Amino acid sequence: MAKKKLDKEAESTPSSPSKIVAVCKNETVHFVIGLMLVIFSVYLLLAFSSFFFTGAADQSIIDSGSSADLAAVNNQVKNYAGSRGAQLASYLINDCFGISSFFILVFLAVAGLKLMRVRVVRLWKWFIGCTLLLVWFSIFFGFAFMDHYQDSFIYLGGMHGYNVSRWLISQVGVPGVWMILLITAICFFIYISTRTIVWLRKLFALSFLKREKKKEKEEVIPEGEGDQVFATSQPQEVGGNLERTYKQTPPPAPVMDILAEEPEDEFPVNQPGLEDSPLSDDSEEVTMVFEPTVSDPVPVVHDELLEETEPGFEVEPATSEEEYEGPELEPYNPTKDLENYRFPTIDLMKHFENDDPTIDMDEQNANKDRIITTLRSFGIEISTIKATVGPTVTLYEITPEQGVRISKIRGLEDDIALSLSADGIRIIAPIPGKGTIGIEVPNKNPKIVSGQSVIGSKKFQESKYDLPIVLGKTITNEVFMFDLCKMPHVLVAGATGQGKSVGLNAIITSLLYKKHPAELKFVLVDPKKVEFSIYSVIENHFLAKLPDGGEPIITDVTKVVQTLNSVCVEMDTRYDLLKMAHVRNVREYNEKFINRRLNPEKGHKFMPYIVVVIDEFGDLIMTAGKEVELPIARIAQLARAVGIHMIIATQRPTTNIITGTIKANFPARIAFRVSAMMDSRTILDRPGANRLIGKGDMLFLQGADPVRVQCAFIDTPEVEEITKYIARQQGYPTPFFLPEYVSEDSNSEVGDIDMGRLDPLFEDAARLVVIHQQGSTSLIQRKFAIGYNRAGRIMDQLEKAGIVGPTQGSKARDVLCIDDNDLEMRLNNLQ
Repeated sequence: MAKKKLDKEAESTPSSPSKIVAVCKNETVHFVIGLMLVIFSVYLLLAFSSFFFTGAADQSIIDSGSSADLAAVNNQVKNYAGSRGAQLASYLINDCFGISSFFILVFLAVAGLKLMRVRVVRLWKWFIGCTLLLVWFSIFFGFAFMDHYQDSFIYLGGMHGYNVSRWLISQVGVPGVWMILLITAICFFIYISTRTIVWLRKLFALSFLKREKKKEKEEVIPEGEGDQVFATSQPQEVGGNLERTYKQTPPPAPVMDILAEEPEDEFPVNQPGLEDSPLSDDSEEVTMVFEPTVSDPVPVVHDELLEETEPGFEVEPATSEEEYEGPELEPYNPTKDLENYRFPTIDLMKHFENDDPTIDMDEQNANKDRIITTLRSFGIEISTIKATVGPTVTLYEITPEQGVRISKIRGLEDDIALSLSADGIRIIAPIPGKGTIGIEVPNKNPKIVSGQSVIGSKKFQESKYDLPIVLGKTITNEVFMFDLCKMPHVLVAGATGQGKSVGLNAIITSLLYKKHPAELKFVLVDPKKVEFSIYSVIENHFLAKLPDGGEPIITDVTKVVQTLNSVCVEMDTRYDLLKMAHVRNVREYNEKFINRRLNPEKGHKFMPYIVVVIDEFGDLIMTAGKEVELPIARIAQLARAVGIHMIIATQRPTTNIITGTIKANFPARIAFRVSAMMDSRTILDRPGANRLIGKGDMLFLQGADPVRVQCAFIDTPEVEEITKYIARQQGYPTPFFLPEYVSEDSNSEVGDIDMGRLDPLFEDAARLVVIHQQGSTSLIQRKFAIGYNRAGRIMDQLEKAGIVGPTQGSKARDVLCIDDNDLEMRLNNLQ
């Protein structure tokens, strides 16, 4: 008995290594260690700084004093950090690396901040950079001040710099050391930024040009030559911008070869967005685009441009092309705005020790015997029986004897459940792809499938899906995941308390762990107002909403209708862009945009995926009816190709909620436990969901046969930790704004607008819409960086002035002014 008691105590007590690992992973421990490193770096900074003023007085005490003298209270050390600080400063500065030892403090502080979860990225890069700077400056100061090594109490390069520089001089000489220092410095700057190469090329090219111009001045130029360097054409308006094209005819060598490699630095003209614009390289023409601003709507091309342009170019009128034809640039990076964004770490989720299924052979053998006995009592003999243990359900595969009808076994479902004393067994007759019949029996001791076990799995982490979603584990204990892009919409249904909300958390969390904020946006609709509120903190990272400054989680029914119609407008806009780009889906479009084969001046932009998640869909149908169902049907039918996907959930799977239109356009369906077979038939078109055991047990249907999955348990505190981790990082200035939507039956009243109090941007906005021939509120909002409400008021004033026509639903307004002359006449009439 004593031995058994000791064994039980040993099993219940975690092993020592696991305790150590748990302590090492503890975030509080990380924070304390990081705080200690930061404090220690501040202490060293105090010691180093004081060493410059008190080092001479303390030198004799530190060099000649014993440990006991330095440990004494009256040690006479002047350093502000005490005797130990004076020792550290003297050792690191004089005996080691000189004043470059300050880089040690920098790295210690950065490492401490990293452990404290302050936004510091690429700690390894900080380590390499500080190490290289530490060594380089030590050698530089040791070499530069070698003659003054014995004249001061501070050795600027330290013993390391002094000894290494002496050895280098003996090997390559003084000029060789200078060359080594210069080359290593250039390599370091290239390591920091590749723009260093561009700067060096430009420097060499300009120096070569100066020499060439100096030679030309010294030579005698024959009369009649050199009078005209450029043939200039008038600027041409294309798409609202003034363009001036310079065509190479032919370039002198070799300097133009150097300049042609980096054409963006060739002309010192400010071109907003050119560096990051996804433009292509299909021509030898370089197009200069000058965009109008609010303060200067008609820009002027100054003469300095012609003075700094190299000979051999002539100006020709620009041609408007769908794709930009210009210099080759590096691929566009959509994540550049948030390049320091870090994906959530797996340690933010709970770890369950007992999440692996345990095999109870006594339970299995007893169930096998009961199944065989029950079937035999009804005259059914079986040849083999095999068990597969899952987290919550065990699958018993039986092979019946020849001549046994499958329908006869299927009809014994309740009898087998009675003999096993089990709640909710399910018979699969036959198992797809096998010559066996499956009987799924709930385990007596079910195990929890943790979110950490599925999201941290190798299958999920290495997946290449566009929108990977991991739901949980199958009855064979395999991680179950799918690509939302291939579904492309999902219907989730189940009774109250059966795991529906946890399933939605698993879906959203999967996407948060795999997608960058630039690649994915959520539209979250929550009529209950409490389920999705935990996601509101990531508003500026992942959420999309209407541009009216409302709540990030849509809870009001009127806002839901307006938001869904706005998503339809976004869908139509995206289809127009796909048509202009001659591609069939958003993946091909983004690939073309990243390769800079689409011109953003023509309206092209990178398209993030948009996932619309609607909870309590039944409540929306009851309150809004057809107003909600129609935009949902449009999105479900058309939005797949443009990267918009929808997930709707309801706890009342009745035919008036899940209509035929909804079912036809939502081929992927997730069914949690329901109370009646009719509800199961409504969701899955077959029984089965009524036989589930609840607590996350579900059936996933996509295709012919459903798959039984135990949903991963991701609790609200885990989601809060994940969203807080994301919210602490830098986000976008605003959420992703959906386009404006004006219903066809809402006739805007513009008769009461006071034209005597026009907006200061009224004339600039008027010129903008006339140049673009597009009366769009979002165009005004984007170009002038103003809010939606102000842009809408300006558009109403333009309508009142007769410059644009009335609203046309989701389409842009008609522009009634033909050209600038017509516009000036209307503006003069207003005055």
